Amino acid sequence: MTPKLHTLDRYLLRQMAPPFIVALGAMLVALLLERLLTLFDYLASAGSSLSTCIKLLTDLLPHYFGIALPASLCIAVFLTVRSMSDHNEIDAIRAARISLIRLSRPFMFVGCGIGLASVLLYGYIQPVARYDYRAGFYVAEHTGWAPHLQAGMFASTSSKAMMTADKVRHGGSTLGHIFIREIADNGTIHLITAERGLLTVSQKHHRTELDLWDGQIVDIPLQTSEHSAPHVTHFGHAVRIIERQNHDTNFRSRGADERELTLFELAKDLRYGVHGIEYRTLRAEFDFRMARALAIPFIPPLAVALAIGGKRRRSIWGLLAVSGILVGFDQILMFGHSLASLGKLPIWLAIWTPEALFCAACLATLLRRSRGSWRRRLLHKA
Repeated sequence: MTPKLHTLDRYLLRQMAPPFIVALGAMLVALLLERLLTLFDYLASAGSSLSTCIKLLTDLLPHYFGIALPASLCIAVFLTVRSMSDHNEIDAIRAARISLIRLSRPFMFVGCGIGLASVLLYGYIQPVARYDYRAGFYVAEHTGWAPHLQAGMFASTSSKAMMTADKVRHGGSTLGHIFIREIADNGTIHLITAERGLLTVSQKHHRTELDLWDGQIVDIPLQTSEHSAPHVTHFGHAVRIIERQNHDTNFRSRGADERELTLFELAKDLRYGVHGIEYRTLRAEFDFRMARALAIPFIPPLAVALAIGGKRRRSIWGLLAVSGILVGFDQILMFGHSLASLGKLPIWLAIWTPEALFCAACLATLLRRSRGSWRRRLLHKA
């Protein structure tokens, strides 16, 4: 009997793998798509490069993995058991005296593995990635000078420089008929005109570059005389580095927000304290992460119990029910985390009570469905 049971485990895991991969990929794409469009639009208008946008999206992946992994596990288990139920495989398994509890065992092992991975994800990867995203966005937003120009508008690029353009396209990055006035340290005035220009953020200089084509530069000395007349220079292509004075592009150090701390750092700060963050806030953050990870192994029993439906009609109520339960539990847990952080509820009531109720409800639902199936079998035999 033992080899057959191991064969059943391998079969169930093979059936679950394809929908899990598809659901995980689809959810990640759906979650990243909206943020991608927002980031791309903002960074393009600010003159940032495509590599900056890709780096910021990479920093967002751990956050969305934390959302997609439990949901994908639930969807994969539900679709696998529903498909087996529609093809009468569940009836054959029950006829072999294998209960739904035994059927859900390999799925729970997968849930335990994902739960352990989630401890690493919630406790270490997400905090660092969250800080990297904030730092990268700060640098992309504040490095250099990326104005939102309008046609005919005068903009100050520094305390001694001003520019305008008659034509502005592509969110202020493509310019036409440009005029720039600069005052050098020795008092010389530089008047620059160009037919067209392009504003981009230089990865080499970490400042805003203004490429100019088909223009001229007029240098007017502070005191004009016969020996120091204005000088005119024509150019086909020139590059100006636009600097923002007195601006610090260094982002703050990691740890000002409790969500940027790893589990070890949270545990250390809980013991010794940290300036600027209260004890209850640290404790709520620590318990919230652990509660989210511990709840994942209990998702497969709920999905198995609600996936078995009627034979003659295929209902989507089971999938809607399990989705609503998971979303509701996650929202309640987040709300409890907020209340515990503010000190309005004790942590055991705000976080661990919903956690215990959810885990108990998942197991109770599977036990009730399993006992119900055995009761129906006995009645059918009688």
